[in-house]
Amino acid sequence: MIVNGFPATAAYSLHGPPNAANSNGNARRRFAAKFPRSSASAKRTLFSHLASCRSASDSSSSSWSSLVPPSRSRMENSVSISDHHLPTVMVTNDDGIDAPGLRSLVRVLVSSRRFHVLVCAPDSEKSAVSHSITWRHPISAQRVEIDGATAYGVSGTPADCTSLGISGALFPSVPDLVVSGINMGSNCGYHIVYSGTVAGAREAFFNDIPSISVSYDWVGGKSSVEDFTLAAEACIPIITGILAEVKSKKYPSGCFLNVDLPTNVTQHKGYKLTRQSRSIYRMGWKQVTSTTQGGKMLSTMTMDTDGKMQAEADTTDDASQGNLVFKREVRGAQIVEDDTDHKYLKDGYITVTPLSALSPADVGCHTYFKDWLPSVVDHTSPSAL
Repeated sequence: MIVNGFPATAAYSLHGPPNAANSNGNARRRFAAKFPRSSASAKRTLFSHLASCRSASDSSSSSWSSLVPPSRSRMENSVSISDHHLPTVMVTNDDGIDAPGLRSLVRVLVSSRRFHVLVCAPDSEKSAVSHSITWRHPISAQRVEIDGATAYGVSGTPADCTSLGISGALFPSVPDLVVSGINMGSNCGYHIVYSGTVAGAREAFFNDIPSISVSYDWVGGKSSVEDFTLAAEACIPIITGILAEVKSKKYPSGCFLNVDLPTNVTQHKGYKLTRQSRSIYRMGWKQVTSTTQGGKMLSTMTMDTDGKMQAEADTTDDASQGNLVFKREVRGAQIVEDDTDHKYLKDGYITVTPLSALSPADVGCHTYFKDWLPSVVDHTSPSAL
């Protein structure tokens, strides 16, 4: 992997760069009130949590000491650095290249002047496609204008976008870090399996490139688009921390990170290292008489019955063709564990969950089948089948 050199003190002020466009001034001031420059405890908590993801042999936290974001005056006096010395961050998602979560993340990354930003994202929404890939036909990539970034909208899945973006076929260099998000809706528990956002990060992990997936716990009636900017700013310490570890060759290769941000980002309780839960929204099916009946299922696992959303439905009505038509519906949630990602997210923490790609069963299951399999093979006769 190509790792571009960058300053060891590379960091980002959570109050924003001095000359950046600030269309969300009020939101930034509220966020700054939550993160005064003298508040080092929250930063130390994050750094110690992320450091614990490393192997025991690399458990020293000394390399994290340079990650405390500099003051505004320090940033103003810093020497301008040309783009080819900056670390490269590639952004993808599953909500599509025009989604407000991705656009807010890119704006924050670009305005920090600390990253060379690439974007390779689906040209339309691909929520809940999991880790599906395009296999039988080519995909297209169209240049999209995003200020400060080199961006392409791709006719593929999130995993396709990551794969193409890191391949060297679309961009001239391999990114140092892949960030997938910011997703509209949390990704905790079993929903990690369904998530296209997490798949975008997992695909980079498959190819030995550090990555994180980022999701914001959007709640209709409470959340607003400006919350994506606050969520992006809250992720900057994690992004700069990973890049510092990559530069010092201490970042672990055995995991990637899944980050979820609470609905009220400005009042979050801190950064919490968590583990994946077994939480899941129980889904069912309902027979409907048309493709527009009942609204559209959103990536937040809620239904939107707004007329504009219904207008996005396919113009061909399968019911009128004599086919049976069914739609998913949410029938409740199952939360079975307390000390996990979902619980801490709902308690107001920014959750940081190390993930891998293996799917081992519980130890108890392995123990059970260790005795069961020989008994089946040795004692079952063909006549009993």
